[in-house]
Amino acid sequence: MSVIPHRWPATALGAAAAAVLMVALSACTGSLFKSKEPAQAVYMLTIAPAPAGARMEIPADLTLLRPRVRPGLDTSLIAALYPDRRLDHFAAARWSAPLEEVVQDLALQAFRGDAHVQNVHTDISSFGTGYWLELDVADFQAEYGASGSAAGSAPPTIHVRLAARLGASRDRHVLGQFEADIHESAADNRLTAIVDAYDRAASAALAKIVADTGQAIAAQRAGGS
Repeated sequence: MSVIPHRWPATALGAAAAAVLMVALSACTGSLFKSKEPAQAVYMLTIAPAPAGARMEIPADLTLLRPRVRPGLDTSLIAALYPDRRLDHFAAARWSAPLEEVVQDLALQAFRGDAHVQNVHTDISSFGTGYWLELDVADFQAEYGASGSAAGSAPPTIHVRLAARLGASRDRHVLGQFEADIHESAADNRLTAIVDAYDRAASAALAKIVADTGQAIAAQRAGGS
């Protein structure tokens, strides 16, 4: 007598296959979705307030355009530069946003805190009135000497170099170009001390940009051009 094999219903076979698949997925979920990378610490820079009585008068509307950042620095990672010109980044740390956004926010803080500006904003729709300012970020890194390293004991020097172009919105004419080139030594090689030196360097660089901008606008207004 022949034996007729038992045929499982299609629905039962589907359920069994799904159960096997779920067990297999649950076994490897840890390796698929759990990263072994350390969590990144996020650092936010802040402009130091101007000394009392040192705020510059800028009676004009000013639009701060999005900065242009040098290739290699156009990231949210915190850059470190070595004597052989090798560019690296600090592990498990980053800025609160890509560097172009960080610098634009710092510039906004500087003009609002260091100057009496009639109106300062980053809204490109207001570009047709008043003045515009564009920044190039040429340097924004921690520079180590020959004996130092991110893992060593010698602290780095923070180098912030900004080039600015100021123009009149009505005709896009460039009224002036100026640069701020600042070096600030970190107190030690801890990342908190390095970020503190970044704060000081960025504040000093943008204080110069604010002062130069105010002087250029005052000269242009006095000349009536």
